[in-house]
Amino acid sequence: MVRLGELMMILEMHRQGLSITAIARRTGRDPKTVRKYIDRGVEAPVYGPRSVGRPSKLASYMDFIRERVTAFPDLSAARLTREIRELGYVGAYTAVKRYLAAIRPENEPKPYEVRFETPAGVQAQVDFARFVVDFTDDPGTSRIVWLFSLVLGHSRFIFARYVLHQDLQTLLRCHMQAFAALGGVPIEILYDRMKTAVIGEDDQGHIVYNRSLLALARHYRFQPRACRPYRAKTKGKVERPFSYIRQDFYLGRNFRNLDDLNTQLIEWLDAVANVRVHGTTQRIVAEAFDAEQPELQTLPEHRFDAVLKLERRVSHDGFVAVGGNFYSVPDRTRRVVEVQQLPDLIRILDLGNVVAEHPVLEGRKQYRIDRSHRTGGVAKRRTGVAAGITIGRIGDHVPLRSLAIYQAIGAQLAIGDRP
Repeated sequence: MVRLGELMMILEMHRQGLSITAIARRTGRDPKTVRKYIDRGVEAPVYGPRSVGRPSKLASYMDFIRERVTAFPDLSAARLTREIRELGYVGAYTAVKRYLAAIRPENEPKPYEVRFETPAGVQAQVDFARFVVDFTDDPGTSRIVWLFSLVLGHSRFIFARYVLHQDLQTLLRCHMQAFAALGGVPIEILYDRMKTAVIGEDDQGHIVYNRSLLALARHYRFQPRACRPYRAKTKGKVERPFSYIRQDFYLGRNFRNLDDLNTQLIEWLDAVANVRVHGTTQRIVAEAFDAEQPELQTLPEHRFDAVLKLERRVSHDGFVAVGGNFYSVPDRTRRVVEVQQLPDLIRILDLGNVVAEHPVLEGRKQYRIDRSHRTGGVAKRRTGVAAGITIGRIGDHVPLRSLAIYQAIGAQLAIGDRP
């Protein structure tokens, strides 16, 4: 039975030119029902006495759904259906969708969109999206994180990771991680006008790309393409998953820190996003990816080793600052060194000789110490003992301590692995 409010919404969408099929899709009603009430016009439906029958399977969960939608208005029907099924719901997804439409109707119909499909292995789309998160390890402090996403245009397979920066090094590193996860490379990748990818245009209107991105593209053999300015829908295949990830994954969850956020994201991608039936292609994403993956270009034999070279001064306590983090160098290193920034590695050279290599640290004000740098000579290493340690973690607070504590830590590091 269509209630008066929903009837008026159906009539308004019909007045604005939407087809019977489009109205049915938006309201969750059968097209025959929509047509019947459009033919009837503004006459309100007549309600007879309610028959006594089986109670709705959804009735016991309506309060829960309403509370969740009140707290997080953009939660998707698919997400809420999974949540109430964990509580015992055995009804249909369409019932949840219809109930959500009743308590959260759309204000007005959206215009039609023209979709452009690409052959297997041809195109991927890349972008960043901004999220604000309160990590439970750092209560009371809101942090900005960025979601990097690469979506294959044919299968709609999603690779995504949260990072703390949108800088060039992060962009290159995320590409490398995505290609490794996909086991191949598409022929072209579409970007918006992000500054780390597109510098601008030359005098003839040709797009000028960042040289490091072009070096990455040459190494992996893909062609970068920039979409037209202010045309975000050109990258619809990657723009739409951002709202999907926000609604179906991000909202209503708690995260300890960035590592936990990414762990939960990967689990959700594997268990939900990449195994669902895609609403546009009507194919299971993972199965479509299995068919698309052989069409991707093979990975290069050698790692991408292009670098950004910097000059840095060594601090009095033996650290080099790069990107807001601190990396150790050996004792007796000269005060001025060359730093080579790779997408996933920091390499430090003294007079042309490599004296230190460290994995890139996420975040800021973290320290990476190689224990061999603090022995005053060649370090003795036992099998299974890590060569480096990281001090500091996203969300940690460093309390004020006596200098004696730090002297003790320094002494312990100097002792190293000596018995």
